[in-house]
Amino acid sequence: MTHILAIDQGTTSSRAIVFDGDMKPIASAQEEFEQHFPASGWVEHDPADLWATVQSTCKAALDKAGLGAGDIAAIGITNQRETTVIWDAETGAPLHNAIVWQDRRTAEMCEGLRADGHGETVTAVTGLLLDPYFSATKVKWILDQNEGSRARAAAGKLLFGTVDSFLIWHMTGGKRHVTDATNAARTMLYDIHKGAWSTEMCAMLDIPMKMLPEVLDCAAEFGTTDLLGGQTRILGVAGDQQAATIGQACFQPGMLKSTYGTGCFALLNTGDTPTRSQNRLLTTVAYQLDGKPTYALEGSIFVAGAVVQWLRDGLGVIETASQTQALAEEGRGDVTLVPAFTGLGAPYWNPDCRGAVYGLTRDTNPADMARAALESIGFQTRDLWEAMRADWPDGGDAVLRVDGGLSANDWAMQFLSDMLGAPVDRPAGLETTALGAAWLAGMFAGVYPDMDGFAATWARDARFDPVMSASDRDALYGRWQRAVAATQAV
Repeated sequence: MTHILAIDQGTTSSRAIVFDGDMKPIASAQEEFEQHFPASGWVEHDPADLWATVQSTCKAALDKAGLGAGDIAAIGITNQRETTVIWDAETGAPLHNAIVWQDRRTAEMCEGLRADGHGETVTAVTGLLLDPYFSATKVKWILDQNEGSRARAAAGKLLFGTVDSFLIWHMTGGKRHVTDATNAARTMLYDIHKGAWSTEMCAMLDIPMKMLPEVLDCAAEFGTTDLLGGQTRILGVAGDQQAATIGQACFQPGMLKSTYGTGCFALLNTGDTPTRSQNRLLTTVAYQLDGKPTYALEGSIFVAGAVVQWLRDGLGVIETASQTQALAEEGRGDVTLVPAFTGLGAPYWNPDCRGAVYGLTRDTNPADMARAALESIGFQTRDLWEAMRADWPDGGDAVLRVDGGLSANDWAMQFLSDMLGAPVDRPAGLETTALGAAWLAGMFAGVYPDMDGFAATWARDARFDPVMSASDRDALYGRWQRAVAATQAV
């Protein structure tokens, strides 16, 4: 039993990956599911789709690997964070569709709370900013829409969880209602200093504490499941961006990674002391092992890889994401795209603005749009980079470790390096998120090495060094800043 199964439940698809005893992926399965957009700025998932695709991909991955439950030492789970599910404690039936992290329906609620002076309390307790991105106002919204739901929740008849909790509850036949510290820290209900659910935050939002899951370390006994056809332990859980931080072996203070999936999420390890951002970044839990949290500064961009998906599905100018590299090389670089499709994340935190394109002319073509889309990812990352360097001035000559699907695009990574004026390292294995979850489970099961041993296995596939002049870099970034200011002014 030296194999580990990692479940990666993401925003647009569920994946299952089997890792061998050397922490190498040997088989995987992936399945997309439907996105629901009931109103402008609203994004939902059917929780049944999340559970069904996890079941089917786990079976498919094991079949591809030619393995059974008896070959799997443990399961690790990583998940889309902040996405909110409330379900019946007896039947498992959801009270409402899952409200996705991208959803902005509670923007007005957040404005009201801010006007009432709660913004400082939220940041002081949770390390987060008062924003619709996080789970807490989504929970309140669902409870507000369903008469009698608070009484049911207070009686223990309704449960809240991020996607990891929802999956584990189903995987264990309703026996375990748990989460890990990284997911708890993204709810806006968790006191990251005390390491416990906040009575103050729950009272502020009228959320019964009885509906909250038990919070465990990232490597712990989360329960046992017969999902694979036998009894298998679930031993590792981390939110997707924290799992990627672990998978990138960013275990030392000052190490920085950025993941390019649907969004872009950069985490800077700040060690065992939470650092309060002065530049509208988030203070969060990077991971928690043996009861000891390690903290991080995080910058969140809502649209990164999703802008490429928009080129494909929205505009129809590409058929596959890989086409953007060749198109970007042809593009002239005179179009600026601000992909604020669901508002702007860090460091702006403007949920109300929407996307805009500047510099259009009669001869603007798909290559120009593709280049602008990829450039927007580099520009937004520099926004985070500047804020992090201001909050963590002792970073020195930092190197950015990148992962996620878009990191395979050489043009985008070179532009990123040019925009930061710093090296960008791409690892030999891009499955860092699933690897992080797998390592947590495998380490706890005793089949994978400890933290130092795991860090020693990290290997680089490519390094991108900046070649753009400082004057060109600053001129391009200045154009981006003007475009963002104009977008927010509309």
